[in-house]
Amino acid sequence: MSSKPHGGPTFQVEVTNVSSHGLWLLAHGRELFLSFDDFPWFKDASIGAVLKVEETSPGHFYWPDLDVDLGLETIENPERFPLKSRADA
Repeated sequence: MSSKPHGGPTFQVEVTNVSSHGLWLLAHGRELFLSFDDFPWFKDASIGAVLKVEETSPGHFYWPDLDVDLGLETIENPERFPLKSRADA
């Protein structure tokens, strides 16, 4: 008799540093910088909420306490994905 592992696959990701300018995310051996200018949701968030990050699928990061969901392409090229407010609509 063989048993199946519980849960789904997990991916290693962690916030390695937070400064007054932004945060560093380590994923798959790469360190990515998220500036507060480009990603303002993190600026006034608690450290606990910023540190609690999950990689829900390869290259897709989620901060459940902040309800922030970012893809690798957005992090690497924030200029391609300008922030837009629904209040302006």
